[in-house]
Amino acid sequence: MTQPPQGSPPGAPSSWPPRGGGGYAGGPPAVPAPAPPAPRRTGPVVAAALAVVAVLVVSAVVVVSLVVGGGDQAADAGYPDYPAATGLPEPSPSSSTTATTSTGSTSTTGRPRMSSPVTPTGPRKVFALADHPLLRDPRAGLPNHTCHLPTWRSDPRSAQAFFTAASDCLDAAWRPLLERYDLPFVSPALHFPSGPSFTTECGTIQVGIATAAYYCENNLYVPFAGLQTDQYGDNPGVYLALFAHEYGHHVQEVSGLMDAAWERIYEAGQNSQEGLEMARRKELQAQCFSGMFLGAHVDRGGSITRDMYNRAWHDQETRGDDTSGTRDHGSNANYAAWWRAGAKDNRIVACNTFAAPSSAVS
Repeated sequence: MTQPPQGSPPGAPSSWPPRGGGGYAGGPPAVPAPAPPAPRRTGPVVAAALAVVAVLVVSAVVVVSLVVGGGDQAADAGYPDYPAATGLPEPSPSSSTTATTSTGSTSTTGRPRMSSPVTPTGPRKVFALADHPLLRDPRAGLPNHTCHLPTWRSDPRSAQAFFTAASDCLDAAWRPLLERYDLPFVSPALHFPSGPSFTTECGTIQVGIATAAYYCENNLYVPFAGLQTDQYGDNPGVYLALFAHEYGHHVQEVSGLMDAAWERIYEAGQNSQEGLEMARRKELQAQCFSGMFLGAHVDRGGSITRDMYNRAWHDQETRGDDTSGTRDHGSNANYAAWWRAGAKDNRIVACNTFAAPSSAVS
């Protein structure tokens, strides 16, 4: 279902097929189930500038918490259950020529870095998978922001307003984390196509149960027909999780994860066992990123309510390859498991699908 775009990315060797985006597997509405556990929350990733004395005090507290309490103790600013998180450590410089990629227990050297559409001294993508800088720090998560969305109504114009506002919230959540690692950030261009299909740089996409929404090279497509509003009705949590999944592909794109994943897919062959597994790792990471976003923003006094979060939680198990008949997104059980891992912990290291065993990405 995922298709590559019709052209090479900037700086790619002429023999390379280009990278592509991904869709979101649809499914029937979820059966009501018990409420999921409350998510952990993390405060802003980067601490504000403090006076010298305050910095020394905070540093002492952090050292004690890390030594005595372990990684779980460094979390959730503003909540009494956990001490406040400190800023992230400085990321180590990445290679200017190669990157190491890994899947499960195997590792290979990635291609030479492709040229980035920014100046050499500015933010640059890092072409890596399991060892990507974003996936190294156990304390890193999304800030607990308040997200204000218009009331959901099941008509195209209202849906467009809802997703446009959601994109602003997602920008505010992901931009600081990407910029902290000197990774480039741009907002994705939003498109709301109508009809049974739509045209992208990745080809013509058919709207259906296997493609409720779609991402391709900095463009995010949300066809109203793909939302299945006749089944889901007034259920904004489900639609928000779908949109946050596609935005997760944008995070992969601007960080370099998408390029590195597609390199492996092209090398193995898109329909080979290895290529399909890599596609599932890419999709399941987007699932985890979606869960992170809702988990970080629920119960913050804005529009993302506990009911929205609960409905999104239970909906995930109705989506995936078991429902859509594909083999590139992951089983329904794994599709739900990775979303819930992001939602519960709000730690980006929990979304390292590229280091997971094959059984977790089947």
